[in-house]
Amino acid sequence: MTHVTLRPEFETLIDPYAPVGQVGTGFDFTEGPIWHPVHHYLLFSDMPGDVRRRWDAKRGVVEVKRPSNKCNGMTYDAELNLIVCEHATSSLIRERPDGRREVIASHYENQELNSPNDVCVHSSGAIYFSDPWYGRMPVYGVERPRQLGFQGVYRIPPGGGPPKLVVDRHLFDQPNGLCFSPDERLLYVNDTTQALIRVFDVEADGSLANARVFASGIRSELEPGLPDGMKCDQRGNVWVTAPGGVWVYSPAGELLGKVRVPELVANLAWGGADFRTLYLTATHSVYAIPVKAGPRHEPYMSGRASTGPETGSARPVSPQLAGDDMQLDPRRCAMIIQDLQNDVIMEGGAFADSGSPGHARQQRVVDNVRRLAEAARARGIVIIHVWFIVEPGAPGVTLNAPLFEGLVDSGAMVRGSWGAAPVPGLEPRAGDFIVEKMRMSAWEGTRLETILKATGRDMLINTGAWTNMSVEHTARTGADKGYFMIVPEDCCSTMNADWHNASINFAMQNVAVVTSADAVLRGLG
Repeated sequence: MTHVTLRPEFETLIDPYAPVGQVGTGFDFTEGPIWHPVHHYLLFSDMPGDVRRRWDAKRGVVEVKRPSNKCNGMTYDAELNLIVCEHATSSLIRERPDGRREVIASHYENQELNSPNDVCVHSSGAIYFSDPWYGRMPVYGVERPRQLGFQGVYRIPPGGGPPKLVVDRHLFDQPNGLCFSPDERLLYVNDTTQALIRVFDVEADGSLANARVFASGIRSELEPGLPDGMKCDQRGNVWVTAPGGVWVYSPAGELLGKVRVPELVANLAWGGADFRTLYLTATHSVYAIPVKAGPRHEPYMSGRASTGPETGSARPVSPQLAGDDMQLDPRRCAMIIQDLQNDVIMEGGAFADSGSPGHARQQRVVDNVRRLAEAARARGIVIIHVWFIVEPGAPGVTLNAPLFEGLVDSGAMVRGSWGAAPVPGLEPRAGDFIVEKMRMSAWEGTRLETILKATGRDMLINTGAWTNMSVEHTARTGADKGYFMIVPEDCCSTMNADWHNASINFAMQNVAVVTSADAVLRGLG
């Protein structure tokens, strides 16, 4: 079966002749696929059959839960607890590895939810879910009257609590699939009845704003299929079930191509040891297709199960060194790009007189960091931009050190100014994170560690300016916190070579693996 290329970018995501393999068939209606990142199996639901099954390459398809309360969408949280949408109970459930079952949400304003349908987890631990009323229809649920007079989308705060409606209650007819963009600044929600996808801005408090239509007309009179399951890949493209299989949209809403599948597709999920296999639950069968692009990194993908059967814990293993060859696991790595802003290293910047632009050129720091970041993104490594940002007048910056005095006196790093912007060539890409700080260390008063814990990263590739200040402070604190710090010295610069060498050759030798960009690239494979 040949897939349909509408724009050239589609073929960077999937081979147009990628085989569609059937891994199981004979089911009633499959849904809710989710891949276990530690034990490498696929869970999926069969609502009409009221059963949950799993598939792995060794045992094939095995039944694991009957009855399943006609479960639909499933995902894992960061601790690998299973989050389940149940049609028969109109509830969102957490199932722990030891078998404990907890109700996360069942009512809104003292009325039963319709039937939670699909679910995704934010890196903060907040849970978002859609609530159409398919689970109160025959076959796909248990027929019964509705208590709510609308179909909404809800958020459960980190740590739990009552669900909060985060969309206008009359915006959707049947909200269904939902997913975050790689940087979690956007939430996509589709509507099966309206045959469209809406996108929302995710505010700092987790609320949604600025609703707009991202894609519409996702229907056809020639073949079956409508928006249902939906996921975002690591590049920010949106993959949604649609007529004939799965349609893929760019972050700008352009239809790039169509993945063709023999049966009507209800949902999809990435899996496999490297998350480069796309699993599709398609009516009576489950299919698997090799793809080139991986998923947006979700909290569960770091694979840190804590308790329960088939799980175990082990001490983190440090980066492996054999002679000059470093061996790094991309799934455990994050790359920090720190303080590479115009005021810091560019001619015309507030600190240009320090000599920093000249040393940055000598180190080729912008070219080296860009080259390393591009290779890291391709391997699924989390990229975190750390910027020193102050408001006009620098409120909150204490004048307890010459560095901070100089920053305030020169009016540097002011939000929205040219000086605070990243240098050309190191702008954030889709899927990158941005962390703001007002101290030398990337850790102090920032959300850096929240991102690292949510994404399961414990090896930090530490790049940026200035070597003997921000880079060194970040390496020292990271080592104290238990992270493995890796400093490619040609991806760092400061005011002059002497200061750089003193930090690289002495100060950081006992807190980090000091190496080069090329060695890191070899270590990542």
